[in-house]
Amino acid sequence: MANVFQSALNALERAGEAGDINPDVLKVLSRPKRVSDFALTLKKDDGGIEVFDAYRVQYCDALGPTRDGTRFVPNLSLDEVKALGLFMTIKHAVADVPAGGGKGGIKVDPSRLSRRELERLTREYIRKLIPKGPNADVPGADIGTNLQTQSWMLDEYEKITGEHCPHAVNDKPEAVGGTVGSYEATGLGLFFVTRQAARDQAIDLTQATAVVQGFGQVGGTIAELLHELGTEIIAVSDISGGLYDESGLDIPAMRAEVENEGALLEDLNAAGAEMISNEELLELDCDVLLPSAVQNVIHEDNADDISAGLILEGANGPVTPKADQILAERGIPLVPDVVANAGGATVCHYERIQGRTDHYWDLERVQKTLKDQITEAYDATSETAEELDISLRHAAWVVALRRISKSMEMRGWV
Repeated sequence: MANVFQSALNALERAGEAGDINPDVLKVLSRPKRVSDFALTLKKDDGGIEVFDAYRVQYCDALGPTRDGTRFVPNLSLDEVKALGLFMTIKHAVADVPAGGGKGGIKVDPSRLSRRELERLTREYIRKLIPKGPNADVPGADIGTNLQTQSWMLDEYEKITGEHCPHAVNDKPEAVGGTVGSYEATGLGLFFVTRQAARDQAIDLTQATAVVQGFGQVGGTIAELLHELGTEIIAVSDISGGLYDESGLDIPAMRAEVENEGALLEDLNAAGAEMISNEELLELDCDVLLPSAVQNVIHEDNADDISAGLILEGANGPVTPKADQILAERGIPLVPDVVANAGGATVCHYERIQGRTDHYWDLERVQKTLKDQITEAYDATSETAEELDISLRHAAWVVALRRISKSMEMRGWV
């Protein structure tokens, strides 16, 4: 398997060539500004000791303090964290969010820990982060972290500093200074981008068919929003497999059952629908395909069998570089993750604004501001793709790199 960080650097190099970016800028971006690789010692409930590997990468702060998620997963690697830090640098820049890219996490399976153990480990992680704070590095949530872990992080940071500072941590519940609209932000942003991309491809979403891989926070949201618009959602999936009905699924009823009862799709009694595999789902004939679950699901072995008219990456990295090339050669337009799923990162920016000012927005303002900002990001990407005759993926990176370049040049870094 290719090194994930090297793959990210390859993407950086290709975009740099496509956009004629200053080579010195690419040199600076080829290495993270700061890497923290440290051990966390946890005293277990039974009195024993366990030591965990932990990481934090502050990749680039040319546009602002580094910010983004924290993963608590058993297979975490430093190369993965570095790659994600670079991706977040690009995602913030293309969305015109005044922030750099950061990423971190602990190599741990949270399900093996008691609630008390998880809290102690989370607080220890925050204590070890240097530098940290709203003007340096702001950790958010990711896989394995949630509203509760973010609340513990904020509380520990405020204990250390002795100051109320809700904008020091992202993805918090509203009770401790989070923002309304954060749960659905990534899916809603994906919806706004889907509308723009469909318009450009002359796809009428009120008459179109769509397939969504994933039925959670992102996939469930985009499926329901498209359903409300009139799009026929012919298939969705989760870890148990996919549900397919060529005449369209009852998304609101399915989502209610999944969210209220914790059911998997295989447990649902969806009249007229049949269970299919996630692999079969991706190859269904449809107007719009939204892989919104996990990475590397479209690869060189199945890219020739994809039958969608338009693809939007709701997940991070669902299409491998080789598959991306195959899809481009086949003329299938693809909106990359750094634009398509930037809604969550963008609303995190609004969360920080609200925390800093102690003035909290209503849902309408959050959603309207997101619509305007992410639409501008897509339009800038589309215009750059046309200007340079390159793919939307390369164009998104070029938009980001141009903004980062200007900052680096004015700062005297290059």
